[in-house]
Amino acid sequence: VLSPSARDSSVVFLANIQPELQRRVREQCTGAALAGLDSMNYWIQSARESLVRTMGLVDVLVLNDGEVRMLTKEPNLARAVQQIHELGPRVMVVKQGRYGAAMFTDAGFFAVPGYPLETVVDPTGAGDAFAGGFFGYLDCQSEAGVTDQTLRCAAVYGSVLASFTIEEF
Repeated sequence: VLSPSARDSSVVFLANIQPELQRRVREQCTGAALAGLDSMNYWIQSARESLVRTMGLVDVLVLNDGEVRMLTKEPNLARAVQQIHELGPRVMVVKQGRYGAAMFTDAGFFAVPGYPLETVVDPTGAGDAFAGGFFGYLDCQSEAGVTDQTLRCAAVYGSVLASFTIEEF
């Protein structure tokens, strides 16, 4: 059971955990203006039905391009994203590793490049850093509402944080 302050969050990000647990958390946050979800290949393979049900409760889905194709069994990214939109999420963010990220919304397509690095130390956690920057920015903008412009800025913030996560300082 979440604390009252957690239940009252305006932006909820369901990080990569078991889909049933994600769904229970989401159902407690009834006042959230925006909810997002991240997942991974393990849950797509082992708990697909539960994941798909949980995806229907969120506005934003964040997956990498391989996971999008695995979930939909569609090699074409644009068609795969369309299938996912039909499951519920209105915004699809596709992490593409060193190439950045692609975002699909009702307003169209937006791509943010990855920051070119000379030295990559360890990419572990870069996708999580991207999601943290993305949803953190949206949370800071929650009073203004979620617009296509704020989503685009959020993608840029996420890309910058992901880049700094893997570079040696």
